[in-house]
Amino acid sequence: MKIGERIKNFFQGKTALDDETFDDLCDLLIEGDFGASQGYKTAEKLKSICKKEKVDDMPEKLAQLLECELKNAKPAPQIISDQLTAILLLGVNGVGKTTTAAKLSNLLSTQFNKRIILAAADTFRAAAIDQLKIHGEKLDMRVVAHKHGGDPAAVVFDALEAALSGGAQVVIADTAGRMHTKSALVEELRKIDRVVETKAKEANYLKLLVLDATTGRNAFAQAQTFHDAVALDGVILTKYDSTAKGGVVFSLASELNLPVVFICAGEKYGDIEFFDPHKFAREFAGIG
Repeated sequence: MKIGERIKNFFQGKTALDDETFDDLCDLLIEGDFGASQGYKTAEKLKSICKKEKVDDMPEKLAQLLECELKNAKPAPQIISDQLTAILLLGVNGVGKTTTAAKLSNLLSTQFNKRIILAAADTFRAAAIDQLKIHGEKLDMRVVAHKHGGDPAAVVFDALEAALSGGAQVVIADTAGRMHTKSALVEELRKIDRVVETKAKEANYLKLLVLDATTGRNAFAQAQTFHDAVALDGVILTKYDSTAKGGVVFSLASELNLPVVFICAGEKYGDIEFFDPHKFAREFAGIG
């Protein structure tokens, strides 16, 4: 059962707004992948509001409170730009970066008529290079790739050079996904970061972290590590299906000031959409 359904069921029949009610709500929020401190803070805020305003529609008030939490994060970065846009997709293995690169490319191409170059900067896995090439063929998009084991930063450099020569308006780089705790990977990402800053100073440059929604609080730990390393601009949430709880989104906004930019909920190229804080908060609160 989705967390929204559980919260909806929790509120049904509630007549007493006593401390036990809000303690139980806190527990439910934590089960929905809020952090303990975030769940407690949210439940306490709702309790205070309900007592002051004599609220009789708790789900609606919770949705408003959750939406406010999301809007407290910095604004989502501008994806569509008249300038060259360079998007670096980061994240650990298994979160779906390569597929997300293809989905994002398809969205920007079909909805905004942008010409895309895909950069196969995950040179540590030959399969990742091959997979991105297959996506490129299916989507009729150019893929810049070097040999397996090559320099990821050089791949990004060549992709940017091709775009700057008139080949595209957007470069989307798929990067390696080794464990985020490895210092070698962090240093490699910083090297790519420097290449983009040097090669495309005027570009609309975005670093987006791809997170698997089903991993819960582990996703928050990944975000914290990557954000400390390369100053992220936002998050793409993948695998947001019936098993995903989604509460980590609120902690990303509140504790790391990171906005979610896109949500993916399927395997098809069209299964990606811009994140809507209003819709997400209401669904999480069991409304709609």
